[in-house]
Amino acid sequence: MSSDTTLPTRDEALALVHEYTASESLRAHMLSVEAAMRAYAVKFGEDPERWGLTGLLHDFDYERFPNNAHSATEEHPAEGVRMLRARGYPEDMLQAILGHAVYCATPRETKMAQALFAVDELTGLITASALVRPSRSVLDLEASSVKKKMKDKHFAKGVSREDVTVGAAELGVDLDQHIQFVIEAMRPVADSLGLKGTAVAG
Repeated sequence: MSSDTTLPTRDEALALVHEYTASESLRAHMLSVEAAMRAYAVKFGEDPERWGLTGLLHDFDYERFPNNAHSATEEHPAEGVRMLRARGYPEDMLQAILGHAVYCATPRETKMAQALFAVDELTGLITASALVRPSRSVLDLEASSVKKKMKDKHFAKGVSREDVTVGAAELGVDLDQHIQFVIEAMRPVADSLGLKGTAVAG
């Protein structure tokens, strides 16, 4: 779909997130993914607003439709995509959102879809890594620390290491650089993510 489709505003997207998601940590996750998506859009010469909204909305239906059965057509993310489609969101955004859930078996054919998959689980790992630091901050977190935590199977067990490595490979970026890039994308919004902690920005 061409990019001349009128996008809903960020305020409208954020209102949806707040309507469907009560969990502060899940809201923070969506804001983290939004920040990473905006940064990658700039890097790849794409539309930061379109990519950012895709990141912001990718899990908005997760709390209400958790999909423990991993159905490709019911609950998250299929239900959320149906709601977004009814609100006029562009099809490329919807395909990217479907593509971030492996069980939907939706091919990640666009750079935006590949980026969403690549940053989704990684932002969770970065958040968990920041919160166990003495500063509880992303501002003094480095990729090497996250890489070390990634190797510890008992740490942040809910994060799929495979998705992180496959995602970086699909996106065509070096894993270490990918981790550092996403950390740096999250730093400017650290306060809204609850990851400012006691660190002083360098």
